[in-house]
Amino acid sequence: MTDAQQASDDIRFMGRAIALARARMGQTWPNPAVGCVIVSGGELVAEAATAPGGRPHAEEQAVPAAGGRTQGATAYVTMEPCGARSSGRTSCSNFLMEAGIARVVVAAVDPSPFASGRGVERLRKAGLQVETGLLAQDAAVLYEGYLHRVETGRPMVRISEDGEGFDARFAASPKADLTTELKRLGEAGYTRLWVGPGELAEALADQGLLTD
Repeated sequence: MTDAQQASDDIRFMGRAIALARARMGQTWPNPAVGCVIVSGGELVAEAATAPGGRPHAEEQAVPAAGGRTQGATAYVTMEPCGARSSGRTSCSNFLMEAGIARVVVAAVDPSPFASGRGVERLRKAGLQVETGLLAQDAAVLYEGYLHRVETGRPMVRISEDGEGFDARFAASPKADLTTELKRLGEAGYTRLWVGPGELAEALADQGLLTD
C-alpha cells in the first residue's frame, strides 16, 4: 500500500469512528462518547462506540467483536485509550495491547487523570505504533463538554432548540446561584447541557456561563 493510499484509508476509517461516536452523544455521560474501528488488511473487521451509560467502552466491545483478526491490526479511536481505570478494571490500552493490535491512530488526547498521555505512553512502551491528531478538529465536538467539565468542574451549556446530542436540559431559575447549580451537575457527571432561548440563557450569558 502506498503512503497516499494509507493516508486516505486512515481518514476514511477515522471518519467512521467519529460518526459512531457522534451517534452516541448525549447518551454516555459521565464518560465521553468514543468510537473505535478495527481494520485488518485494509478491511474493517469490527466497530463499536461507548455504550449508553458510559460502559462498556468502545475498545472493550470492538476487540472481542474482531476475534482473532486483531493480530497486527490497526485500531482507529476517537479519544486516547485510557491508561488506567477508576474502577480498577482492565484499561482500554491493555485491551488493545493484549489483543495484538500493532498500530493505534487517535484523534484526540484525553486530558482526564485516567489518561492524560498515559494511554499513548503505555501503548508505545509496549511496541505499538501510535499516531495522534488525525481529524482532531472533526472529533473536537465530541469532547468539548467533557473538556469543559475537566477544566472548570461544570458542564458546558449551550442554547438549543431540541437538545439533540446533549446530556440533559438545564432547568433552573434565572435568579438561582447558577455556578453552584452547574458545579453540582458537573459532580454528577453531566458534560453538555442545553437551554432554550430566554431569560435563563440571558442570565447564563451575563455570568459567562453560556458557551457560544
